Amino acid sequence: MHDFSSASDAEFSTRRGKWRFDDDEPVSAKRTRGRRALPSIETFDATDGLPEGDRWSTWDQSIPTERGPRPYPDWLVTELAAVDTELGILKTGKEADVFLLRRGVPQTDRSCLLAAKRYRSAEHRMFHRDSGYLEGRKTRESRVNRAMASRSTFGREAIAGQWAGAEFSALTRLYAAGVPVPYPVQILDTELLLEFIGSADGIAAPRLAETRPGPAELAALWDQLVQAVVALARDGLAHGDLSAYNLLVHSGRLVMIDLPQIVDVIANPRGAFFLTRDAQNVGRWFAARGLTGVRPEPAELGALLTREAML
Repeated sequence: MHDFSSASDAEFSTRRGKWRFDDDEPVSAKRTRGRRALPSIETFDATDGLPEGDRWSTWDQSIPTERGPRPYPDWLVTELAAVDTELGILKTGKEADVFLLRRGVPQTDRSCLLAAKRYRSAEHRMFHRDSGYLEGRKTRESRVNRAMASRSTFGREAIAGQWAGAEFSALTRLYAAGVPVPYPVQILDTELLLEFIGSADGIAAPRLAETRPGPAELAALWDQLVQAVVALARDGLAHGDLSAYNLLVHSGRLVMIDLPQIVDVIANPRGAFFLTRDAQNVGRWFAARGLTGVRPEPAELGALLTREAML
């Protein structure tokens, strides 16, 4: 860091004498011509001497509307003296990669693990069937809406820029409503910082598809899933790409992830289709593992969701 508090009077001297910090008189440009200018902002090191792979906490770089719901969880580190240390990659995908970060305050025991989801630039991402998901989504600018509809170069950039914001907004809304999703810590450009779902030593929770639950656990997970997707449907939403691969299981708790393509089933003319497809995807997985004796049965979930959404 640069410390200007110890600068000598000579460094701030002019041709006509020394400048005083308590001088209330206006100073002309001619009198200040010889004064030393502050260094350009570009001369400051963004990491300020931190080890490679570390950065200062980005908490203060997000405005209040770009942070998660209040009250902030007790486990979340919000101190500006905190450092983010990248610990490795958790998941790679077609649209984004997810990294493990530890945000901690040096020389204290204050720290937390975060999942940093970083969306790729427009030319490197491959969001399949984005036109179907985007139906019903509008921006405030008609020019942007027209560009998105025409898939112009500018329109494709606008579409690409929507995914991170859409996921953060969805997670914020769902977390506040009690739906089992990771706590959305903050968004900064195309990086989402989320609650890490896993153990304290950085082992990520398995996806539902990677588990082999017994009959009792299978029924309990199904009950949690039904409650979650019914809550979505009552709020007029569908996950849009729900499967056993974007549901995590942590200590018996089911957690829904990957929601950039969340669908407003009322505004989207294909809303009922997305609700039904989500239900069929997860229903087949549970049925294939022998789920029986539950209500609704896996085959009945789609009809239940369309009723709850009043479609």
